[in-house]
Amino acid sequence: MTLPGAEAEFAFEVAVCRWVEREWPPGRDRDSAVLVARQLGTRSRRWDTVVIECDLAGLAARGAFGEQALNSDLLHVVRNAPADWGYYRDVLPDPGYPWRYVRDAIHVLSARGALEHRKRGGRIEIRRIGPYPDWVRRIVAIENKPDLDRNAANVLADQLERDVALGLADEAWVATRATEDGAERILLEDMPVEAGILLVSDAVGTDVERTTAEVAWHPRSLAVDDPGTCIEENPDSGGFDASAGRFEYMSVDEKYEKRLALAERAYERGWRSYVDAMRSDCRHFELASAGDALVPWCGAKERCQTSAECGSSCGEFEPEPPAWRQRGWPIEGGPGRGVERVLDRRRERQRPTPEE
Repeated sequence: MTLPGAEAEFAFEVAVCRWVEREWPPGRDRDSAVLVARQLGTRSRRWDTVVIECDLAGLAARGAFGEQALNSDLLHVVRNAPADWGYYRDVLPDPGYPWRYVRDAIHVLSARGALEHRKRGGRIEIRRIGPYPDWVRRIVAIENKPDLDRNAANVLADQLERDVALGLADEAWVATRATEDGAERILLEDMPVEAGILLVSDAVGTDVERTTAEVAWHPRSLAVDDPGTCIEENPDSGGFDASAGRFEYMSVDEKYEKRLALAERAYERGWRSYVDAMRSDCRHFELASAGDALVPWCGAKERCQTSAECGSSCGEFEPEPPAWRQRGWPIEGGPGRGVERVLDRRRERQRPTPEE
């Protein structure tokens, strides 16, 4: 399986996610549940891989609130909803934005079964289904760069410096492909000392049966309980750039809210959600084994493809023939629906329910 450019980076990212799901934390016994997601972050920063280390009992309790993510509006309601019935304006703290958005959140949560609500005398009363659990222990951010060169190393160093200054994640890592000559170790010397380094022997495009990784540098824990510094503009350290840097501070409370919202999105998406943005109903769409990970494979192009190019605009796109979809159509569908069910089942295994 030989992959070029963006396809190789995507497949490497999937392989890293699978390794993290299986082996995290590196070099230590696992003492918490692990959720892995990809391409998550904030408005100004997105990470390739996000690892949520969870309290197992708390993670199971979180399952009572449904598989979908709870955004900041929904979290405001479920975290403050009372155990007994009460008028929503009396029992919820002032959100700092119009109450109509709170009412919308109440109806959304009620439809999901994550909250109870009723009307009495024209007033909306709410009651929680249970306390929202403290299920997130730590958040780990990983940047993936399989083929590291000097330019990529410089960009990574700048990104990691911003991650360290902000301290939104508990740890920051960079993962790159291990080479025989070890040239990547020289380029990685310019990374911030707070960032960890993983050298990955991935199963994509090689004869390796299973992705493995070696810790070349252990990270330091970042200051998630302190205010963070958002670096908006970082002048060149060279002698010709005399411009001033621009930054803002992020409070501890704001960091906590962003961390929880990030964990919620990871809970819903996982890393196998790439299929949600692809045309799995194309007759050329398949899943290929890259060691112990499954990557999307295009039979027409005979290579792995990214979600950016796998869509209706692709010149090779062909809907599945009706004969493929006759049995069980439209509920069970054809091979594409089968692919989605396989990935959904694997994603669900990482999210235990209270009954389990």
